[in-house]
Amino acid sequence: MQKFLKKLGLKKDNAGTSTGLKSSDSGKYIESYSPVDGKLIGRVSVTTAKEYKKVIKTAKKAFSTWRTMPAPHRGEIVRQYGNALRENKEALGQLVSYEMGKSLQEGYGEVQEMIDICDFAVGLSRQLYGLTMHSERPSHRMYEQWHPLGIVGIISAFNFPVAVWSWNSMIALVCGDVSVWKASEKTPLCSVACQNILHKVLKDNNVPEGVSCIINGDYKVGEMMSTDKNIPLVSATGSTRMGKIVGATVAARMGHTLLELGGNNAIIITESADMNLVLTGALFGAVGTCGQRCTSTRRLIVHESRYNEVKTKLAKAYGQLRIGNPLDEKNHVGPLIDKDSVKGYLAALKAVEKEGGKVLVEGGVLKGKGYESGCYVKPAIAEAKNNFKIVQHETFAPIVYIMKYKTLDEAIAMQNDVPQGLSSAIMTTNLREAELFLAAGGSDCGIANVNIGTSGAEIGGAFGGEKDTGGGRESGSDSWKAYMRRQTNTINYSTELPLAQGIKFDF
Repeated sequence: MQKFLKKLGLKKDNAGTSTGLKSSDSGKYIESYSPVDGKLIGRVSVTTAKEYKKVIKTAKKAFSTWRTMPAPHRGEIVRQYGNALRENKEALGQLVSYEMGKSLQEGYGEVQEMIDICDFAVGLSRQLYGLTMHSERPSHRMYEQWHPLGIVGIISAFNFPVAVWSWNSMIALVCGDVSVWKASEKTPLCSVACQNILHKVLKDNNVPEGVSCIINGDYKVGEMMSTDKNIPLVSATGSTRMGKIVGATVAARMGHTLLELGGNNAIIITESADMNLVLTGALFGAVGTCGQRCTSTRRLIVHESRYNEVKTKLAKAYGQLRIGNPLDEKNHVGPLIDKDSVKGYLAALKAVEKEGGKVLVEGGVLKGKGYESGCYVKPAIAEAKNNFKIVQHETFAPIVYIMKYKTLDEAIAMQNDVPQGLSSAIMTTNLREAELFLAAGGSDCGIANVNIGTSGAEIGGAFGGEKDTGGGRESGSDSWKAYMRRQTNTINYSTELPLAQGIKFDF
């Protein structure tokens, strides 16, 4: 691991505040311990209020230059960053896996998502299209154009410590914005590594200091951003509780938010479902990233005729899972991020039994050699009802609740009857069932899949959800519009000035 840390420019003590070309060290640190083995990886200095103000001042100055650069030129710089990520994919993927705890394959996959979004953003840099419209007034032309907002504040969560930042930042950069990134205090080294890689690209292109900035700390640093009128857009990824606070705070100053919050995702398994697809989709969805994805499968809503079959086969598949060091590619499941998450996992298992549910595949904390960090747990399956309080709540851990349904209308109603609305899926070989699930009266989630699971997304499609998930959209499609402001322009090329609604003035 040390060779990878060295390649990424990481040391024991790392500056926590960076404007891309310069870094500062406050002398107060966040310590990053790996959930893999419980060892200290390194420290990152906490951003002070004084440092924060300097970052914002530098970012504002950089924006005045960056926004005037032609968008395709900005795209070229993003292209170069994508190539730099390709060169550092192994090292950064190893760090993601070690600092966060996800499997090495997922760590590499997350860096690949960064590369993919760079490629997407490069193409987008030549496609920031507006519209033309016919005016009701003669000899007038109307059109819309889009302008960058300014500073985009990015608050990211620990579970995707690099990809979510890139989804926001790469799109923002080609749109002409600059960014200030507050990474999760649980995975701070990943942000420093990303900035170190970007630093060289920016320097080689003589980009002004402040185009990409990072700050570090706990929620207090996040508050600096959410209350700052200099930041017109705050994109926040994390819990619904956090998102409601950020959303209300930013709205109070008439700012904009892009919120990616909790999920409580279900797979409906119909009578006609292909069991091979069911097992693969449900298993990865429930245990991938140790259940710490916002798109993780939390509920299996199974037709009563297939219920016992699903229970039996899924329990057997769980028995074959290998839990251990995520850097060993033979293992399927790594650790939870920290011991607080372990407590939440254990509390959820107790709660489901207290409400009348039954644990089918027993959970628990693993102990002994290889599990010294105390963060390794067994993925669990529990029979439950959809209205259980614990089922309505998102537990960020590998627990999946299984329940029965009789009719498809009932299943869709159960699927929708939770506060969150991120991802959803149906397993069926019946075209009518698939179309009903996708229709206006079907899934109420931002993502609705047929014959694939709830977990994961491609960067070409806009990612996000409804209800308590926040309503934001990141990554593909036309999500770039969130990072820009729309302007309607009217040009009069006549020698007269006709007024709307036939109003006339006599002079």
